[in-house]
Amino acid sequence: MSGLITVIAALLVFSILIFVHELGHFITAKLSGIQVNEFALGMGPKLFSFQPGETVYSLRLFPIGGFCAMEGEDEESDNPRAFGKAAIWKRAIVLVAGSAMNLLLGLLVLTWFSSQLNLIGTTQVARFAENAVTNQVLQQGDIITRVNGKRVRTSNDLQYQLMRDPDGVVEMEVERNGQLIPLTVTFSMMEADQNIYLPVLDFMVVGVEKTPWRVISNAFDWTGMYIKQVWGSLIDLMTGRFTLAQLSGPVGVTSVISEAASSGYAAGYQQGGFWEGFRQSLSNILYLMSFITVNLGVFNLLPLPALDGGRLLFLGIEAVRRKPLPAKYESVVTATGFLLLIGLIIVVTFNDIVKLVSSFLGGA
Repeated sequence: MSGLITVIAALLVFSILIFVHELGHFITAKLSGIQVNEFALGMGPKLFSFQPGETVYSLRLFPIGGFCAMEGEDEESDNPRAFGKAAIWKRAIVLVAGSAMNLLLGLLVLTWFSSQLNLIGTTQVARFAENAVTNQVLQQGDIITRVNGKRVRTSNDLQYQLMRDPDGVVEMEVERNGQLIPLTVTFSMMEADQNIYLPVLDFMVVGVEKTPWRVISNAFDWTGMYIKQVWGSLIDLMTGRFTLAQLSGPVGVTSVISEAASSGYAAGYQQGGFWEGFRQSLSNILYLMSFITVNLGVFNLLPLPALDGGRLLFLGIEAVRRKPLPAKYESVVTATGFLLLIGLIIVVTFNDIVKLVSSFLGGA
């Protein structure tokens, strides 16, 4: 696929994620009786708009961003249907709905992927690779229940917890012959990018037959794994395991989506021509989209100013005080948080550009 097409694919992914997020705010605001002045996809000047009722629906020039502008959302309003006049629980639902829609989108996409699997992975050891080292402790038929104290239910859970292990020496709990047995398992380690070491899985797990319940259950577990990854990454960032230079912003994410689309198309084209290339490219994009939308849903609920989670925090304070914080204080905190967020985006975007330039020069 050409570079232009893959960039368009990346922008389309962002547009879908933002549309879904804002649609959550829009639907719940309407159901709560809050007046919505404009529902927009994109930012900047309007390309076109229409207004069948009180709400303006618009498409704007720049295909990154979007908004659901509610009456009295960011300013005082005497309108009885203003956002600030609604009950606290209604406002909380409206704020949570955007992230909830992102999580729901991720769940639906992962349900589709689960339905395409031949078998649903478990945590039961099926067989070992030829040069395995874990078979010195693990046995065929062991059901792994915990990794480093964390409960694991699916093969995705197992892979994630092993990925987070820092040294390849893993404390496990397995079910063997009906008994729970604690084990210390040593894995081989491989070096990944940025000097992060990852354990090498040298065994296969048992797959079970698909049923509707197993497909749905696997999708929920898969979504839960993504949520754990978001929290784990935040903890790693705060504890210094990852640095700010390793974060990716819009440019980096666009690059990853473009690369996934290109590689999927190239592999599929060799196997079956254009349509197979298109199918594999779309599959790669959807897989990444499921991860990104869950990340967006979780991140936006963090109790930070300028995010929906920060506004939820203000609502919690209002509920305790039985009156809202003075608008000037909330505005100052939100504006400060917004500036810090923009600063973070600028930093990670600069890092993304440096990485892209370095990669280009290195490959030249």
